[in-house]
Amino acid sequence: MVRTSVVVCAAVVGLVLPVVSTGEPVSGWNETLQRISSGVVSLRVDSTRAFDTDWNSSSQATGFVVDAEAGLILTNRHVVTPGPVTAEAVFRNNEEVALTPVYRDPVHDFGLFRYDPTALRFIEPTELSLDPSGAQIGREIRVVGNDAGEQLSILAGTIARLDRRAPAYGRGKYNDFNTYYLQAASGTSGGSSGSPVIDIDGNVVALNAGGSAQAASSFFLPLQRIARAVDLVRRGDTVSRGTLQTVFVAEPYDELRRLGLTEAVESQMRQRFPDNTGLLVVSQVIPGSSADNALEPGDIVIRIDGELLPGFVELAETLDSHVGEVVDVQIQRGGVSHHVELPVADLHAISPDSFVQFGNAVVHDLSYQQARHYNRALTGVYVANPGYLFSTVAVPRGAVITEFAGQPIRHLDDFEDVLATLADGSRAPIRFVTLESPQTESLRILRIERRWFPSQRCERNDAEGRWPCRTLVTGPEAQPLRPATTAFTSSDVSVEQALAASMVLVNFDMPYAVSGVGDRHFYGTGLVVDAERGFVMVDRNTVPVALGDVTLTFAGSLEVPGRVEYVHPLHNLAMVAYDPALIGDTPVRAAALAERAARAGDDVWMTGLGGDHRLSSQKTVVASIDGLALPATRTMRFRDTNLEALTVVNAPGGIDGVLADARGRVVALWSSFAVQSGNNVSQVYRGIPADVLRDFVATVRSGSAVYSLEAELGYTPLATARKLGLSDDWAERLEKHNPRRRQVLGVTRLVGGSPAAQTLKVGDMVLAIDGAVVSTYRDLEQATQRPSVTVTVWRNNALQEIVVPTVALSGRGIERVVLWAGALLQDTHREVAAQRGVEPLGVYVAFFNYGSPATRYGLWGGRRIIEVDGVPTPDLAAFVAAVAGKQDRDSLRIKTLNFNDAVEVTTLKLDERYWPAYEVYRSADGWARRSLDAS
Repeated sequence: MVRTSVVVCAAVVGLVLPVVSTGEPVSGWNETLQRISSGVVSLRVDSTRAFDTDWNSSSQATGFVVDAEAGLILTNRHVVTPGPVTAEAVFRNNEEVALTPVYRDPVHDFGLFRYDPTALRFIEPTELSLDPSGAQIGREIRVVGNDAGEQLSILAGTIARLDRRAPAYGRGKYNDFNTYYLQAASGTSGGSSGSPVIDIDGNVVALNAGGSAQAASSFFLPLQRIARAVDLVRRGDTVSRGTLQTVFVAEPYDELRRLGLTEAVESQMRQRFPDNTGLLVVSQVIPGSSADNALEPGDIVIRIDGELLPGFVELAETLDSHVGEVVDVQIQRGGVSHHVELPVADLHAISPDSFVQFGNAVVHDLSYQQARHYNRALTGVYVANPGYLFSTVAVPRGAVITEFAGQPIRHLDDFEDVLATLADGSRAPIRFVTLESPQTESLRILRIERRWFPSQRCERNDAEGRWPCRTLVTGPEAQPLRPATTAFTSSDVSVEQALAASMVLVNFDMPYAVSGVGDRHFYGTGLVVDAERGFVMVDRNTVPVALGDVTLTFAGSLEVPGRVEYVHPLHNLAMVAYDPALIGDTPVRAAALAERAARAGDDVWMTGLGGDHRLSSQKTVVASIDGLALPATRTMRFRDTNLEALTVVNAPGGIDGVLADARGRVVALWSSFAVQSGNNVSQVYRGIPADVLRDFVATVRSGSAVYSLEAELGYTPLATARKLGLSDDWAERLEKHNPRRRQVLGVTRLVGGSPAAQTLKVGDMVLAIDGAVVSTYRDLEQATQRPSVTVTVWRNNALQEIVVPTVALSGRGIERVVLWAGALLQDTHREVAAQRGVEPLGVYVAFFNYGSPATRYGLWGGRRIIEVDGVPTPDLAAFVAAVAGKQDRDSLRIKTLNFNDAVEVTTLKLDERYWPAYEVYRSADGWARRSLDAS
C-alpha cells in the first residue's frame, strides 16, 4: 500500500495537465472536451473553521455540473469539507455564483454543492453524465481540471487498476476507506481535486481524488455510491449511510488461505465471481462499537444477510439500506465459520455536525475518522483548534478531552454543560489524550477566559447549508479573589538571599498577534521595584505589548493576576503591576538599584528564576558595555536602539534576571532581546544599566511620556569623524567631554513621518543638544526630554544648528484592535516608521485568519490600508467609520501600501456569517470586547 510519503491529496490547486498522445482520434477528443467543458467549474472554497481532520483554509479546486436544472455540482469531500465553508463557482465564461454545501459523504471522498441556476445569465452549462460501469482497465481517459482556478487543463491517461487500496494521506488526516480506488497510468502526477474523469463519449467514469508524488499515477474514486447519492439528493431524499464501525481491506486469495479461508469457500467464490481476486477482511474494529468483541482483525467476510459478499460495493449497498436494522454477517476465522448479528449504525449520526468555539478554540465530538486513528471509542471531545484557551496550557490540536472540571466528557453537550458552570477567571482541571499517545492521559489546569473572543455553539443546518450559531451562557459571576500569603526560601548565597524577595516569575499570554509579535506565550523573571504599588519590571521579550493576560508567581507558590502598567516605547522594558492586597503578608520588598554605573571588569552575580521557579545565581564579570546593534525585523516587532548594554563573561544560557553586586544591589536588568532573522526568532541576553532602569521607574510613577528625537544613531570613532571632515575644534571638545569614549554620534536611520525626518539626514554627526555636548546614547536621551531641542550637527563639512521638535511617546502601547473580514487591524505602530522609514499612515494588518475573506482576497499581514471605496483611512477610527453599514457579501475596494510604500488595490467580499466584525479595546476597567454591528 502506498503510504504517506508518496501519496498526495489532489488537493486544492489545479495542475497544468498536458495532453499526451494515446492513439485516439484527436478530433474526437477535441469535440468531446469542447462539448463538456462548460460544465467544469473552478471552485473557490474557504473553510472558515478548523474541523475534524482539516484546518481552516482558503483553497481552489474543481467541480462539475451533474444536474443543471437543480444546480448540483459534484466534487471531493475534502473540498466540500465536513465543517463550515463559504464557496463560489467560476464557470468557463468567468461568471461567478455562490455555492451551498448540500452533501458531504461521511467516509468517501465526494460531496455536492448547489448553486442557483437563475444566477447564471450568460452561460448554459453542460450537465455531465455519470457512468459507473464505464471504468474499465485499459480505457483511455481525460481528467479535466483547472489551473489554480484560472484556465482549463487536461490530463491524459489510461485506467490501469480497478482495485487499488484507497490512498493514505497520513495519520490524523482525512483518509478514505472501505472502498476500492481506480489507478491510472499517466504522463504526470496529480490533478485538480474534484475533476471529472471522462471517456471519449464525454461520460464521467470516475472522480479524481489523489495522486502519487513519486510515481506517474493518479487515483480516482469509483462512481457506484456517488451515483446513488446524486440521485437521492436530486430527489430531495436523505442519503442513508450505514456502518458496522469496522474497517475492511481487500486481501488476495493467497493471503486469505494463510488466514484460514477454506478451499470450499474459495471455490464457491471463484465460481460465482470469476473476475474477483480476493475477499474482504476485517482490519480494525472501533472499540466500544457493536462489532467490538464480535468481529476481530483477520476475520474473512463471506456473507451478509445470506448473500455472498464479493467486495466493497455490495457491502455498502447492504449497510446503506439497513440503517437501524440488524444484519447477519458470516465470517471465517482460522478456518471456522461464525455467524454474528450486528446492528447497522447511522454514519451521519456518528459524524460531528456541531462545534463549540470558546477562547478562539474549536472543539466537537470525536469523529469516526479520528476514532480510527486513535483506535478508541467514539467518545470524548476533539480539539480541532486549540486557539488561545488551550494553547496557554499546552493542550494541542488533536487532543481528545475525556474529563473537564472533574466531570466525564463523552460528548459536546457534556463539555458545554460543564463550561456553563465555570466563572471567568476560575480554573478547572482538564484531562485528555493525544494522537501520539492515545492510551495515556495528560492533565492540565485551564483558566476560563471569555473576554477576548466570542463564545458560541454552531450547528449545521443542511436545509440552509449554513452553521447558525447561538451564544453560550456566560457562566456564574466571578468570585472575588482571596488574599493569600507565602514565604520565600532562604539561601546560603548572600546575593540570592538579598534578592529572593524582589524576584517573581511573570507569565504573559497574548490572545492576538499584534505589533509584529507572532508568538503568544512568554515568561521571564520580573524585578519588584515598588512593593507598595505592586510594580514589577520585566523586559519586552517577556511582556512585548500591552494587550494580554499577566500572571505573577511569588516564591513558586502563590500566583496572582496582574496588568500591564507601562510599555517603554524605546527600550526593552515594561512594567506590570499586581494588587499588593492579594499577596497578604508575603514579605516582598523592592530591589535596590545600584548608584554607581557598572564598568568592564566589575564582579557581578547573574541572578534569575528559571521556568521551574527556582532562584539561581552565578558569579561572573562584566566583559564590556557596548552600543546595542540589532538587525531590523521582518515583521516590524519591537527592536531596541540607542542603548548601551552590558555583556558578561561566560553568561548562563536561557535565564533572565538581574546583574547584581555583592550586596545584592541591581547593576543591570539581565534582559532577553528578540532577534529576528528571516522567519526565525532567537534571543540574545544583555544587561540594561541601572541608570536607565531608575529613569524608567520614575517615568512610570509619574505617568509621563517619553520624549524622543526619533532618530537612530550609531557610534563613529573620532578618527573616522575627522576623515569625514569634523573640525579639530569639535574633536577636542568631544575628547574633553568624554575622555574614555572618543566617539561621535551619527544618524543612521530616521523615523518616517517624524519632525526629525524632515530636518535631519542620515550621516549627520550629532555634536550637541541645546549647546551641551553629547557623545553617548544616554547623553542624547537625557538631553532630549523636552518638547523641542536645538541639535548641533556636522553636515557636509559645516556646522549647522537645527531646531527639531521631539515626539512625546506614550507608554500605554496598543489601545485597540479590530477583527474585520478575518483580518486583525490596528493603528500602524511606531516600528513600521522606525525600521522602514515610511510614514505611519493607514491601518496596519497585524494578522489574517486562514479561511477568511482576508486570505481569499489577499489582505496580507504587514500591509497598511489607506482607503476603502475611495474614503481615506488614516487611522483605525476612520477605517471603522468607512466600513460601517457594509452588509454580508458586499464588495469593497481597498487600497493598501506595503513597506516600500507601493500601492496595491484589491477587492474584498465580506462574510458576516462566519467573520463578523468586533473590536477589543482598553477601557477604564481593563480590556473589553464589543461587536461592530454591520447594520
